Amino acid sequence: MNEIINYTLFQVGDFNIKVKGLLSLVVFLFLTFLFLKLIKKAIYKSGKIDLAKKYSIYSLSKYLIFFFAIIFGLQIFGFNLSVLIAGSAALLVGVGLGLQNLFSDFVSGIILLVDSSIKVNDVIETNGLVCIVKKINLRTTTVLTRDDKYIILPNTDLTRNQIINWTHSDSSSRFEVNVGVDYGSDVSLVMKVLQEAIDLQEGVQKEPKPFVRLTNFGNSSLDFAVIFWTGNVFRVERVKSELRIKIFHLFKENKITIPFPQSVIHFDKPPENQ
Repeated sequence: MNEIINYTLFQVGDFNIKVKGLLSLVVFLFLTFLFLKLIKKAIYKSGKIDLAKKYSIYSLSKYLIFFFAIIFGLQIFGFNLSVLIAGSAALLVGVGLGLQNLFSDFVSGIILLVDSSIKVNDVIETNGLVCIVKKINLRTTTVLTRDDKYIILPNTDLTRNQIINWTHSDSSSRFEVNVGVDYGSDVSLVMKVLQEAIDLQEGVQKEPKPFVRLTNFGNSSLDFAVIFWTGNVFRVERVKSELRIKIFHLFKENKITIPFPQSVIHFDKPPENQ
């Protein structure tokens, strides 16, 4: 039995792989994945932490465990890590200089997971693109756009660029729909009709209470804004569209006119002697 366990599978110089080392590695990997499973179960079982933070904590724990598992796994096979690192120091410096952007993405990924400024299921806007965060990896972040397209963003883009996080402190956000009416319209009636439209709209929160505001005396219209809050941040354009349709039909029923832009051109009267 000892002969089988100590049997050398192959050898390269002073380095050799024995059956014993291979079996030890298999057991070690099994215990590592079992430990990861227990860690994940313990983290997600907690009721005091929201789902996004649980994901961040588990991801960081997973990467740390994998890092130490690789180190111990190499030692099981008999690698002398101090000699290996010392011998490849110059190579690592050269590789590091050539892969600065890659390492920058890794560091940015750790920052995102630690500070939770951007979490899984957050609705964010970057470079005019509104998307929902689906997965944060160590190097990249996967997002889903409103066109149902998945985009892979380098983590550096999320730490260096200006980001609007629509759901950073709350799952709902404030939005508005603007509309203009003819100057001859009854302002009180317009505000009543707009309030009725927003009160009938599905997907709009009752608290905070939505309201209507006269925002401006435009060039050819009185400008109003319907302001509301919704938890359906990612699909809010659908809510806005349905609200505009309601407003259009209610305006038509109450004979409220949405004016076309108008311009007045004055011509000078030509002299009488011409």
